Amino acid sequence: MDLTKSKCGVDFERYLSEMAASDKYFKFPGFVDVHVHLREPGFSYKETIATGTAAAARGGYTAVCCMPNLDPCPDCDENLKQLENIIARDAVVRVFPYATITKGEKGNELTDFAALKGRVVAFSDDGKGVQSEEMMRRAMELAKREGVIVAAHCEDNSLLFGGYIHDGLYAKAHGHVGISSESEWRQIERDLRLAHITGAKYHVCHISTKQSVQLIREAKASGVDVSCETAPHYLVLDDGNLREDGRFKMNPPLRDASDRLALIEGVVDGTIDMIATDHAPHSAEEKGRGLKDSLMGVVGLETAFAMLYTKLVRTGIIPLDRLIDMMAYAPSKRFDIPIEGCSFWDLNEEYTVSSEEFLSKGRATPFEGMKVYGRCLKTIFNGRTVWKY
Repeated sequence: MDLTKSKCGVDFERYLSEMAASDKYFKFPGFVDVHVHLREPGFSYKETIATGTAAAARGGYTAVCCMPNLDPCPDCDENLKQLENIIARDAVVRVFPYATITKGEKGNELTDFAALKGRVVAFSDDGKGVQSEEMMRRAMELAKREGVIVAAHCEDNSLLFGGYIHDGLYAKAHGHVGISSESEWRQIERDLRLAHITGAKYHVCHISTKQSVQLIREAKASGVDVSCETAPHYLVLDDGNLREDGRFKMNPPLRDASDRLALIEGVVDGTIDMIATDHAPHSAEEKGRGLKDSLMGVVGLETAFAMLYTKLVRTGIIPLDRLIDMMAYAPSKRFDIPIEGCSFWDLNEEYTVSSEEFLSKGRATPFEGMKVYGRCLKTIFNGRTVWKY
């Protein structure tokens, strides 16, 4: 089955049985991930452009967008050029950089959007919410004028109260300090109002709460130019799956089971446009300090498709073509990213997720030890095989 040519109306059960009977493999378009942390320059002990894009290729991705919380941040020509040079030298798939919304991601002064817009995919202060409403309004006005997307990490610092996992039953039972859902959805609510006023193209990163889904659903119905992403771990896990282990710690955190179900509903009804991994590698030491003291972030490029195929497609929640749309066509269309290359998959192979096999430097995955279906056999980009099993 070749889903590089068709993205709708696929009879999944019929094609799956045909492929299983004929020993053929599925050919998919190269996936597009609009939210990855490649950690270079500045934090190459966590990940590099070389290792991160190798991991992407292993996961079937041929295009990734790297977030700008680097050192130095890509907030000016000189800093962006440094990142571009590393990409040109080391990347095995296409890498599209983000630039920051504010200089140094400090929230005080806007980056020169006009000077950088032709070289970046969008503008984001990822890892930090833009706390000032006036600053975000000015950013959206500038984005509207320059015809670019503002992609927001939505987090109201005044509502965090030192939390580091979801403020739910697990936190209460184990003496942890919780992060309220309101810290996410309240800033989304603010930004949607500003996007309505300014007419800016607005993208919400890694949504995790049921209130976020509903706010975005209502904003779309009212004509706001908004898109959003969620990540595989929010669709598969919730805070009932937490363990005293750093591989379960990310930002935003795993939420309540009701949030997970609302996110799935948002995937089914189209409120959630795309899946992004928020691939965020750290060193083993940084992730080995337990749930309370480990740094936030998990890896996901090498597990995303198999996990979602296993948990959403094989269970009948969404059809295969919907998953391919969310991992390839929808991000491509929204962010104007060409789909280049393809990947070949054996959807009948079952195996256990093992971080020891990862090409990423990061090993912290909440999916460790879980059984999945779907093995990426080969990824082709720019006429070359960049991954082969």
